[in-house]
Amino acid sequence: MTWLPADFVHPVRVPLPGGHHLRPITGADVGLDYPAVMGSQQRLWSIYGAAFGWPDTSMTYEEDLKDLIRHEKEIAAHESFNYALFDDAGTALLGCVYIDPPAKTGSDAEISWWVVDDRVGTELEQALDALVPQWIAESWPFRRPRHVGRDLSWQDWLALPDVA
Repeated sequence: MTWLPADFVHPVRVPLPGGHHLRPITGADVGLDYPAVMGSQQRLWSIYGAAFGWPDTSMTYEEDLKDLIRHEKEIAAHESFNYALFDDAGTALLGCVYIDPPAKTGSDAEISWWVVDDRVGTELEQALDALVPQWIAESWPFRRPRHVGRDLSWQDWLALPDVA
């Protein structure tokens, strides 16, 4: 038994106000992903570092490509989902949304998201913050999603018992 119904079809494009959209990330996005991640590395490490050791200051382009290919395979297998946030033209990667099976007890999915440093506090971040919980509630089959870093701090999440 998987964490999603066998007939679940994940969204392939999710529009955001202001000419942006989410879509599943692929290895082909590395040219946009790598500068987005490394340009926001210090802040992203403050969010994800303790939990996942990501993104390391020495992460290479090739390591990022391997990560994106892994994400692409996980998406195809419905194991987990990484949606990249793009401008409408698809020429700038501005953040990501992660939808994962629970690693900690008490939820049926763990969701987190971020925007690049120069979009923190902007209307784009506010639109993403408003969209993600609504999108998850309306388009995904979860009953108890947890928005890690939003409705539960990363520190509190780390303290929860692991899923057996």
